[in-house]
Amino acid sequence: MADDQGLTPPAPLVVAASLASVEGLLVLAYGVLLAADVHADRAAMGVTTSLFFILLGALITACAWYVVRRRTWARSPIVVAQVMALGLAWNFIGGDTTWVSVVLAVVAAVVLLGLLHPASVEALTDPDDGTT
Repeated sequence: MADDQGLTPPAPLVVAASLASVEGLLVLAYGVLLAADVHADRAAMGVTTSLFFILLGALITACAWYVVRRRTWARSPIVVAQVMALGLAWNFIGGDTTWVSVVLAVVAAVVLLGLLHPASVEALTDPDDGTT
């Protein structure tokens, strides 16, 4: 799959973006489920919470799309989301939710490693600014 510049993105970047897009779609779906379950007694909280998750999911999904197209700015929101996922994974350690913790931590680590892989960093370096 070639990007807008006609170059094929490196595999670590594609894997990271693919996993991030799955995360984004899951967060988006969670926001839609929350929106469908808004109750009148807490309407403001329900609407704002569901909007937060819908917008967050859409942002992560869009950034995953743009990072494969070598838009450097799109990497930062994905990195922030992975750091948040690592913190959330820490909260799920213990009891029946340990498996959730492991899944969140592994996916976040793979995405971070894919985004920070030397081939990904090189692919996201703007050739016009002369920096690395």
